[in-house]
Amino acid sequence: MKGLDLYTETAKTSAGVVIRRYSTSFSWASRLFERPVREHIARVYALVRLADEIVDGPAEEAGLDVRMREKLLDELEDETERALRIGFSTNLVVHAFALTAREHGFGMELCTPFFASMRRDLDEEVWDADALDDYIYGSAEVVGLMCLAVFESRRSRGGAPARSGDQDRTLHDGARRLGAAFQKVNFLRDFADDRGALGRTYFAETADGLTDDAKARIVASIRADLRAADQAVPLLDRACRAPVWAAQALFRELTDRIEATPAEALATTRVRVPDAVKARILVRALAVKAMR
Repeated sequence: MKGLDLYTETAKTSAGVVIRRYSTSFSWASRLFERPVREHIARVYALVRLADEIVDGPAEEAGLDVRMREKLLDELEDETERALRIGFSTNLVVHAFALTAREHGFGMELCTPFFASMRRDLDEEVWDADALDDYIYGSAEVVGLMCLAVFESRRSRGGAPARSGDQDRTLHDGARRLGAAFQKVNFLRDFADDRGALGRTYFAETADGLTDDAKARIVASIRADLRAADQAVPLLDRACRAPVWAAQALFRELTDRIEATPAEALATTRVRVPDAVKARILVRALAVKAMR
């Protein structure tokens, strides 16, 4: 192997490294996908993570101010747009992502709102409900739609019959709502760090601190999102149901633990799912996969 083939394989490998090093939960759940799907999901995750690391974390630790981080984010968006157009990037993560996006028929219609939401993370304002909805759409719901495009491509290649309009709408809504649920869970579990270290307040009702009443309302919205996502799972390609179920089960477990944790404690600590519980979810997901 040499030339473009070697470069492309190296890009694909780099995306796999990113998801394994940065997310034990998503990496763990994604292993239930068949290899081609697993690799595509890793490429989507890698670009999302790269943008997030520019907004905060390593970029800030390196001494980059807000203006410089915004410039780097703009450059990453420009590079992504160009790679989607020409099919090549000097950034290995972007190159791998563009391969997946071009193969599965999505592009800047999903990437533009994503980068817009990432850019908003550079501000420290408190958002109203409409602004939060826009942010969640760009930061999480579009990622769900990217993954759905991968799942649906696999299904269509397998010769599955066309869906009805209602089924398409259920899938589309389910993908968005699952992304929204994941994002809201992360807002609550990362509340201490977001508010204390980063100065971010995503929910207007928590501007003066997290209360048990505010937490209960947010948890209720998460559960509503997860119920909507449940309606979409049976419509997915059979090979994709178990991994998606596993991810949902993990975030349901997180939601349960967040609900059981007093708001005062969430303001200073980060809730996590023990490895033993993750293992039980994996075993159940494997059983679901075996019955497909």
